[in-house]
Amino acid sequence: MSQNNQVAVAQNVKYERGENFAKSMDAQDPLAHFRERFHIPTCRTAAETIYFAGNSLGLQPKKAKDYIEQELADWAELGVEGHWDATHPWLPYHEEMTEMSARLVGAKPIEVVVMNTLTVNLHLMLVSFYRPTAAKYKILIESNAFPSDQYAVASQARFHGYDPAVAIVEARPRPGEMTLRTEDILSLIEKEGDSIALVLLGNANYLTGQAFEVPVLAQKAHEHGCLFALNLAHGAGNLLLHLHDWNVDFAVWCSYKYLNAGPGSLAGCFVHERFAHSFELPRFAGWWGHNKETRFKMGPQFDPIPGAEGWQLSNPPIFQLAALRASLEIFDQATMAAIRQKSEAITGYLEYLLTEECAGFCTIVTPKDQAQRGSQLCLRVTGNPKAMLDALKTNSAICDFREPDIIRATPAPLYCRYIDVFRFVEIMRICHDEVVQ
Repeated sequence: MSQNNQVAVAQNVKYERGENFAKSMDAQDPLAHFRERFHIPTCRTAAETIYFAGNSLGLQPKKAKDYIEQELADWAELGVEGHWDATHPWLPYHEEMTEMSARLVGAKPIEVVVMNTLTVNLHLMLVSFYRPTAAKYKILIESNAFPSDQYAVASQARFHGYDPAVAIVEARPRPGEMTLRTEDILSLIEKEGDSIALVLLGNANYLTGQAFEVPVLAQKAHEHGCLFALNLAHGAGNLLLHLHDWNVDFAVWCSYKYLNAGPGSLAGCFVHERFAHSFELPRFAGWWGHNKETRFKMGPQFDPIPGAEGWQLSNPPIFQLAALRASLEIFDQATMAAIRQKSEAITGYLEYLLTEECAGFCTIVTPKDQAQRGSQLCLRVTGNPKAMLDALKTNSAICDFREPDIIRATPAPLYCRYIDVFRFVEIMRICHDEVVQ
């Protein structure tokens, strides 16, 4: 255990090990009041849970029930007329998310749309943007990308007649390391760029929590004529994003993790403005992507809406949109800049306490550099990590596990407190002693 009980962090704060420090940080937290806008689980006990699993499923905004019940009431009273006459008319309901989503990911409104689910959106984007040729047909992804990404790109390569074992290029960590080095990804693009059609990275990586250095990677990809794309399942609502300025070609994300819109909720999609009128791009079309002025004339020829909306297929589920609106309003009021500032501070505090109190049995896999991570820390504990996870749950501390041996702990800034971090680390020490015994 370190003899030094303080360490300098961002915003000139010095972390301390005592409970009073956590309470003082909560007392001066400008985002503290947002916690009251979420339901905090009790896990069927009287105790309020320390909920560090927002990276897997975010908590329910209290307004979500009100917003969904409003749509149920309008449906009951208005029937089909709710498309035009509901409190929030259903026909343009998804448009209420557009500007909030754009601010969330650093985009222009024409570049974003809420639709479908994440992997559906990824496939729709690959249909348009993965256009392999005899010379340029490979897709570069990280080796420990989320399995759904791996399945998607492999199936797309196979669909175009390529062997995934050849067409999929994986960026791998160096021997003995868990995370990727930017210079190694750049070198791989430099080496393989003439044959790479698309670079697709999960930012941040689900298993290690590593956030990639997007601007330099996107620039290198474009220098070699490769498209650059992101899966933001762990990025949207977690990282400060500038998709337009970073020159990302397309991105997709879900909204049930950091964005708190409920299990299986609607996803988002970004298509850079330079493709807004690229109607010649192949795409799988549906009527909700058709010109709004003529959509209900039911013509036989597809006339796509400019921008990301042109990739829509079907009219979206209103109840899911209502839940998402409840959450996006909170993000919009809090602002991603303030959320990110607290994220760096509270996750740094978790890192500090784990290093001070749990170094003998816990190793942090996630990069120490705050610019290369979000709220999530990925932990390796000695012994039986699944037993540790069960012991944490028994003690009302909820995080999650990913194979082969990673416990993920995420103090999501909108509803997690510094005192939660303090108590979580205390529980970690207690649980380790119990599991070892």
